[in-house]
Amino acid sequence: MSENTTRQPVRLLTVDSGHAGQRIDNFLMTTLRGVPKSRVYRLLRTGQVRVNKGRIKPTYRLQLDDIVRIPPVSMPTEETLNEPSKGLCEAIRQSIIYEDEDLIILDKPSGIAVHGGSGIQHGVIEIMRTIRPGEKGLELVHRLDRQTSGCLLLAKNRTALLELHELLRENMVDKRYYALVQGYWREDERKVELPISKERSESGIRTVRVCRDGQASTTHFRVVRHFANMTLLEAKPLTGRMHQIRVHTAHTGHPIVGDELYGSRTLNRQLKKLGLKRLFLHAHTLNFMLPGKMKKISASAPLSSELEAFLSKLENG
Repeated sequence: MSENTTRQPVRLLTVDSGHAGQRIDNFLMTTLRGVPKSRVYRLLRTGQVRVNKGRIKPTYRLQLDDIVRIPPVSMPTEETLNEPSKGLCEAIRQSIIYEDEDLIILDKPSGIAVHGGSGIQHGVIEIMRTIRPGEKGLELVHRLDRQTSGCLLLAKNRTALLELHELLRENMVDKRYYALVQGYWREDERKVELPISKERSESGIRTVRVCRDGQASTTHFRVVRHFANMTLLEAKPLTGRMHQIRVHTAHTGHPIVGDELYGSRTLNRQLKKLGLKRLFLHAHTLNFMLPGKMKKISASAPLSSELEAFLSKLENG
């Protein structure tokens, strides 16, 4: 065992009302902070984590008074759980665009992952927990890709998290994105309905492809502006699949510029010389009604100066 880890004994934890309804994998990610995600899923897969003495799947939702058995696990010491840099903390602190007693909305910068893992030590949620150590219930409500910027929703407590997840399932959260795509998008408005499925390459990179027996996914697109050989779209996803907007635009022959997975590498190299060094996808608005308070929440995040400057070059070029 490394001197940077400590061996925890077997633990039996009783699920309280604050964790009832939470998926067991997410519960373990918080309880076993610093343990790699792959290790957590291996504990579940091999039956070392048990609920009420029985094996469970990662998707199992905890019930009040469940008894969770956590096996001996080597945990990082507090010294090895390095806090994120002051610069990262300040960047996320400055990105808060809305806050009340139940939730926080950030204008997430491009290049910062929403959570740690896969070689990333600190994501938005870890940084926020460092900034707000008193907020014990902070959780991501949804996700944005690392290179996508814009409105990201966090819940401060379990009640708000469950309410917001229900709104997302019922498609009652109006999320809108700006996406600059390659080519001339002809229809002013278009609904793209394509089933998509996740896959993992031999190198371990997770991607998504259109697949007949995949999950149903729908995105509504509206043209905002045409340029010489690109189109600025507003995208409203009606489902929340991984990489949905990116895959839908690419499959229609109009990949998002700056997309290293689904776009044109040749074009992306050319655009870097013009100043675009990231994916041009930005979550610009969030609108929903929080049912517990009957309170309408609206948040907007303008395009960054980098993206605005690139659009100006296209217009003047």
